[in-house]
Amino acid sequence: MTHFPERIQSLPAFDGPFDAFKLAAQGCDVLFASYPAGTEISPHFHETDNVGVITQGELILTMDGQETRYKTGEWYRVSAGAVHSARFVEETSEIEFWFKAL
Repeated sequence: MTHFPERIQSLPAFDGPFDAFKLAAQGCDVLFASYPAGTEISPHFHETDNVGVITQGELILTMDGQETRYKTGEWYRVSAGAVHSARFVEETSEIEFWFKAL
C-alpha cells in the first residue's frame, strides 16, 4: 500500500477483508485500499452507497451480470444493497467513499 502518501498510511487500518486505511468522516467512511494482482472479492453487498476512484491499476466490477472495467482516474458507484463482485488482474489502489444511509 505504499502507493499512498505517508500521511494516508498513518491512518488507522480498516478492519475488513482487504488492506485499507480508514478515515472516518461525518456520514461517510473513506477507505484508501490496495489490492495485489490476482485479488478476487466474492459477490456481496453493502448497506452503504459506495463511490470510488481508481488511483492505480484497474478494477473489474461485476453487477447485474455485467462486467465493467475502471482504470486509473475513473470513478464508479455501487448503490446500497446492490450485489457485486470485484477482481484485480494487476496491482490496484483506490479511494472509496462509503456513504451511510440517511
